[in-house]
Amino acid sequence: MPLVPVADLKSYIGKELGHSEWLTIDQNRINQFAECTGDHQFIHVDPEKAAKTPFGTTIAHGFLSLSLIPVLMEQIALAPEGLKMAVNYGLDSLRFIQPVKVNSRVRVSASVMDVTEKNPGQWLLKAKVTLEIEGQAKPAYIAESLSLYFV
Repeated sequence: MPLVPVADLKSYIGKELGHSEWLTIDQNRINQFAECTGDHQFIHVDPEKAAKTPFGTTIAHGFLSLSLIPVLMEQIALAPEGLKMAVNYGLDSLRFIQPVKVNSRVRVSASVMDVTEKNPGQWLLKAKVTLEIEGQAKPAYIAESLSLYFV
C-alpha cells in the first residue's frame, strides 16, 4: 500500500490506482462463506442443482464478492503517511452486474473519486471499485467504496 503525504491526498482525485492480483473463487471459499452467513441457497452450494440453472454452475454470493474489497484493495490502495488505522466507512452505491461463477478469477481495479477531511486527522476516501472477472467483458460489480483513514 503506497503511503503518500496527507497534503498530497487530494491530488489523487480522478487517478487510477491500478489492478490487484487475480484471485480464484473456488467452491471451498463459496462453501465457507455460506457457513459463515447461513446463506446455503443451492445456486451457491449445490453443483448438481446449479448446473440446471441459466448459470450452468454454482456462483459466488454477491456479498462474498463484495467482501473481497479489503483484501484486494490492500494491494493497490493509497494511504496517508502516519496512518494509525483505516476503517470501512460503507458504500455510496453498488451494482451487481453479473455473477462470479465457481473457479473464476477476479481482481479489483480502482480509481479515487473524492478525498475529504471529515475532522482533523480523519480523511474520507471514496473510490470507484470494479470487480473484474477474467475473460468477461462485464464486471461482477461496480461500487463506490468509502474508507476512513485516521492519521
